[in-house]
Amino acid sequence: MSGQNVHQPQSERGYTPIADHGLIGNLRTAALVSLDGSIESLCLPAFDSPSVFARILDARKGGHFSLTPSVPFTTKQAYLPSSNVLQTKFMNDAGVASVTDFLPRQPAGSTKPLLFWVVRRVEVIRGTLPLQLTCAPAFNYARDNHSTHIVPDLSAAAPQQSKALFSSPSLDLDLRYVPESLIDGVPEPSISLSLLDLSAQGHKGPAISSLLTLVEGQAVTFVLRIPPKETGEVQRVGRLAGERLEELGVSLPTLIESASRLRAPDDPMLTTALIHRLLSETTTYWTTWIRGSTYTGAWKEAVHRSALALKLLIYEPTGAVVASPTFSLPEYIGGTRNWDYRCALSFLSPLPPPQLTTTSASWIRDASFTLYALMRLGFTGEANAYMEFIFDRIKDKNEDGSLQIMYTIHGGKLFPEEQLTHLSGHKHSRPVRIGNGAIDHVQLDIYGELMDSVYLSQKFGKPLSYDTWVGVRELYVPLPLLPSEPADAAHAEWTWPTATDQICTSSPHSPRLPLTQHARRSIWEVRNRMRHFTYSKIMMWVAIDRGLRLADKRSLPCPNRLTWLAARDALYEEIMQRAWNAEKQFFAQSYEDSEVLDSAVLIMPLVFFMPAVRLFPSFLLCWEDKGLIWKLQSDPRFVSTLKQILKSPERGGLTSNNLVYRYDVSKTDDGVGGEEGTFCLCTLWCIEALTRAGEYDRSMLERAVAMFEDFIQYTNHVGLCTEEISASGEALGNHVQGFTHVTLISAAFNLSRTQGKAARGLLGMGN
Repeated sequence: MSGQNVHQPQSERGYTPIADHGLIGNLRTAALVSLDGSIESLCLPAFDSPSVFARILDARKGGHFSLTPSVPFTTKQAYLPSSNVLQTKFMNDAGVASVTDFLPRQPAGSTKPLLFWVVRRVEVIRGTLPLQLTCAPAFNYARDNHSTHIVPDLSAAAPQQSKALFSSPSLDLDLRYVPESLIDGVPEPSISLSLLDLSAQGHKGPAISSLLTLVEGQAVTFVLRIPPKETGEVQRVGRLAGERLEELGVSLPTLIESASRLRAPDDPMLTTALIHRLLSETTTYWTTWIRGSTYTGAWKEAVHRSALALKLLIYEPTGAVVASPTFSLPEYIGGTRNWDYRCALSFLSPLPPPQLTTTSASWIRDASFTLYALMRLGFTGEANAYMEFIFDRIKDKNEDGSLQIMYTIHGGKLFPEEQLTHLSGHKHSRPVRIGNGAIDHVQLDIYGELMDSVYLSQKFGKPLSYDTWVGVRELYVPLPLLPSEPADAAHAEWTWPTATDQICTSSPHSPRLPLTQHARRSIWEVRNRMRHFTYSKIMMWVAIDRGLRLADKRSLPCPNRLTWLAARDALYEEIMQRAWNAEKQFFAQSYEDSEVLDSAVLIMPLVFFMPAVRLFPSFLLCWEDKGLIWKLQSDPRFVSTLKQILKSPERGGLTSNNLVYRYDVSKTDDGVGGEEGTFCLCTLWCIEALTRAGEYDRSMLERAVAMFEDFIQYTNHVGLCTEEISASGEALGNHVQGFTHVTLISAAFNLSRTQGKAARGLLGMGN
């Protein structure tokens, strides 16, 4: 065996690249599994719980659960078809072994309780391959001490079997196993657990170690869980199994079946039959779910993998969709842009939150984009349920009538930011942050995303009720007073406008609330001075526009219709005058920074603020005189902006190697500092903008296809996306990034549809 991809066993492994991980989950939490078989990131019991494994953020003491060959090997990793069950294969000349990882799910309608387990099944397929198991939890972000004991396993079918018990102040875990023989004449493997002292690496309690010497036909499954309390009756049956089996004259299968009936439904006897059933049910759950997709366009494999990734990010008790299951992975290696993205889009009414150290947050901003992706794939059930959460948030407005920019996955409003100075960060990228300080930002664009999601939901969902419409109408969505005031709060009094200046209100007596204590931030959550960001202005226009459309399409009462119309048109005029750089021919990042290009303005055609193309009548009628022909032509302002963004940074643009930056961090101060990679979301927005411009200009459609094909190559070995990509092609930022997968679905849908129109010769005809 030779080659560059050979992995050499190491006593202390360093950092694995961010992209070299698959994701498994159970709609409560999710784990990253590396190519060499290590769980590098896992928070228990939920997405927003403190981490148990975080080696991806600190290679020495972050905590991990590894099943890795103790001899040189090569590796491959893939999902089982149409599922989120992950399989990692290890190979060398002497043998081949596979590790199948999953968190159990069960088919819809099952009456059995969901088992909140991490299941890792090792099987040797050919020859022999020794593997080293190390389970080294680091509780509460590697801050808590813990004890480790090897104790009798009263849930195991085999007598005298042991398990490992980890105990910390906030959480207990146990590690159990089930040996298995798959070939007649091959004995079950013998497993021995031992304590491992990792205190020299900074661990705060012993780990568990086991050297697995398996041969072809042998398998062993390890199960990590939060252990339930054992009952006295269960303990009695366990002792009988170990001490009096022969004396009772009862067969082992009969005793196991009897013992299982005595145990709680969420704590069954651990048997090979149970493991096989869990694997089968979990695979069936995922394959059944993805078969509900109605997508038939191009790039179906990438779209369905994105849908499965998005499903993995759902927190089922509330329906929240976390932006990413990880936190503080760097946007630039060695940089400071390291954020906690365990924040979410929530779909259902929240349940009372558990008492957790931190909480994930639900971003209002992502609402319409995720809703659009779900609807385009035919998952209208998820989309309709999502809107119930949105309407619950509208009922739970702040005292001043406003909304948060994010909510916890339980519907709460607190998400304090904290730095974990004891963790070194991925490849020494500090600080490591949990929580998000942007939760108290005033970002007015969220009302546009919110109203767009309400509007989109009416296409496929149940009609808006009058009471819900009144709640929507009363949203405190402030508009800029014209002309817009200076953005510096030190020189101007910012106020929430009265009822005549807001888009959705039924009260003409709403109070004016000073904003001098708040900052106006953009979609990028800048952390310094306030500005009139073009993206925010566009989305405020969207908020008014969608309110008007809702009133008209549903014939709903709108007392301030004329005020809304005037405000919408005035805001449009303001954007066209103040955001447009006439000299350089592009829409700028903000009114104040007219020289700064920002790819967020690519949202214009996606929200119908400004189409990439416009319909115009052609008066060159065919001589059969069949009537007026409508054709398309490009909108010069947007297309000029798009072309500028497509230039390289060296030529004043934002595109490098067909990947798009958010903005040039060297030209504008966002209050964060440091560098970053190209932004996957912006790349996909650019592809969508090119697609829409491609209705008129076929060369732009060809560029969109080329960019999308390139982008697909930057997904990792199992089709998952991060937040950013470096200039050298390295995945950066939190992994897996939900927003990236949402926009990939949207871009693929629209690009595939436009390609179909091109094939039918319908481009440029307004069809």
